[in-house]
Amino acid sequence: MEAMMIAALNGFTQQLVPVNGIKINAVTGGFGPAVLLLHGWPETWWEWHKVMPLLAEHFSVVAIDLRGAGFSDCPLDGYDKATMARDAHEVMTALGHEHYAVCGHDIGGMVALPQAAIYREAVTHLAVLDVPLPGWTKWEATTARLWHFSFHMNRDLPERLIHGREYDYISTFMAERFYDHSTFNPADVEIYARAMALPGRTRGGMEWYRTLDADRAVALEYKKQPLEIPVLGLGGDRRFGAQMVPMLKEFATNVTGGSIARCSHYVADERPAEVAAALIEFLKAD
Repeated sequence: MEAMMIAALNGFTQQLVPVNGIKINAVTGGFGPAVLLLHGWPETWWEWHKVMPLLAEHFSVVAIDLRGAGFSDCPLDGYDKATMARDAHEVMTALGHEHYAVCGHDIGGMVALPQAAIYREAVTHLAVLDVPLPGWTKWEATTARLWHFSFHMNRDLPERLIHGREYDYISTFMAERFYDHSTFNPADVEIYARAMALPGRTRGGMEWYRTLDADRAVALEYKKQPLEIPVLGLGGDRRFGAQMVPMLKEFATNVTGGSIARCSHYVADERPAEVAAALIEFLKAD
């Protein structure tokens, strides 16, 4: 499956990078300043496959599978977002990128923020796409309305209920969070379902949610030293788009962005051209 996916992206290669005591799957291509792409739940690096070729015309693009997902390792612990940010940072340094931009969607955005906050000498730009962030003043009120946060935090139960039904769960979950269903490709959902069905991957994804209380406590510390690098907040106009910029202004002083029209949560799937164009403009602005 991985070979077929890489073959579909001309000029990109895949490798397993040993970092932080585990191996992280990384897909790389392009030339120029480096940009790291971090996917969300329930996806893998493949979330970015429509965006990556567009970015690769201008940048060295790195897309990884987060720990617990895809072809990256699924250890028993280390799913707090600071540890996952260390995974991602060490991938970039292992690939020779001392300075880089980071863009994260969904859970990947929750990793990208601490990555920028912890590795301030390395991260040049931060982009966060359509996700509430731990530490945001409206975090509790917002996540209380998101049923899957509570479900995924349950110990063992989600794994048992989802096992053998990965496609049913993921396809329904994602369909509820699309606006333009003409962009909803069942073949992509099959890729994510097969990845989640690999040993340990359903548990890995659930662990991302089980650490969120601890992640929130740590994120409150980041706010005491706001980021000064350029920050981009984007989201679907039918999801979190209107909230991205004001939310990120709680963590950073130089924030731009807004909403992508006729789009819900999965912005890179629904509107890849718009996402790529916004990222290119943002990263080339200075």
